[in-house]
Amino acid sequence: MKIYVAGHQGMVGAAILRQLQARQDAGADLELLTRTSAELDLTDQNAVREFMQAERPDQVILAAAKVGGIVANNAYPAQFIYENLMIECNVIHQAYAVGVQNLLQLGSSCIYPKNAAQPMQEDALLTGTLEPTNEPYAVAKIAGIKLCESYNRQYGTDYRSVMPTNLYGPGDNFHPENSHVLPALIRRFHQAVRDNIAEVVIWGSGNPMREFLHVDDMATASLFVMDLDREAYRAETREMLSHINVGSGTDVTIRELAETVARITGFKGKLNFDTTKPDGTARKLMDVSRLARLGWKYSIGLEEGVRDTYDWFLKQRDEDLRAK
Repeated sequence: MKIYVAGHQGMVGAAILRQLQARQDAGADLELLTRTSAELDLTDQNAVREFMQAERPDQVILAAAKVGGIVANNAYPAQFIYENLMIECNVIHQAYAVGVQNLLQLGSSCIYPKNAAQPMQEDALLTGTLEPTNEPYAVAKIAGIKLCESYNRQYGTDYRSVMPTNLYGPGDNFHPENSHVLPALIRRFHQAVRDNIAEVVIWGSGNPMREFLHVDDMATASLFVMDLDREAYRAETREMLSHINVGSGTDVTIRELAETVARITGFKGKLNFDTTKPDGTARKLMDVSRLARLGWKYSIGLEEGVRDTYDWFLKQRDEDLRAK
């Protein structure tokens, strides 16, 4: 079995690759296929066509995407919609063109309407207006779902989509401007402790609620869905509503999240919530009952997961310093 993992250097792709490598080590007959973005530009149709025709994988896991937080989505909306659309169109179509029957595409919880009923069920898709701050990205990820469903409908392929909640963990992006909320908080609190800063400013009121899932749990869930018998998968999905939510099914306020990160990093100072900055969606909790019925549940709690992520962050920074 030759499996192509697109986006293997990203946080999710790397976690999936680690688990596939563990299967190899346990004796599974797998050939794992990867390419860096420098080796293969997934927005280049001709390059993707040539790659697929040369390698002819049996399965494709599409974890490649341009991702970022509120600041990045606001600053680069054209890049977010263009690059994600191109990646999805090229990988999915060229996979079909060389006969790939099994493909898994990773999306995002931002596909759901801004005011979707909580927790968000899969059938909330396309029932309302999207959150404006990340609408271009969301539209691209919705297109990915519909690409998979349309190829299944017309060509009889078995292309599946999983919609993760907010992910975090080893390999996350800790950039001060382009990161998501949890890694941004880890970096900010770490720097405050390091530099003996008495106050940490946090965007928004602290009241919005968010759900988080450790990336290792996401990787496990992705392979679980990929491995499902076709009839079992179809029993929980519909032809043109085939995606499955992946999450913990629990959420916390941004204030509670900040307090958790402060505790783990050892920050003893004041938390200052800047209400002049946007909150984003008030709540984004996934309904994960469909995946639960299929037999999967998360295993890494938030406290344990944040500690693991902070340990990785410290180790990575030490390695970067030694490399310099």
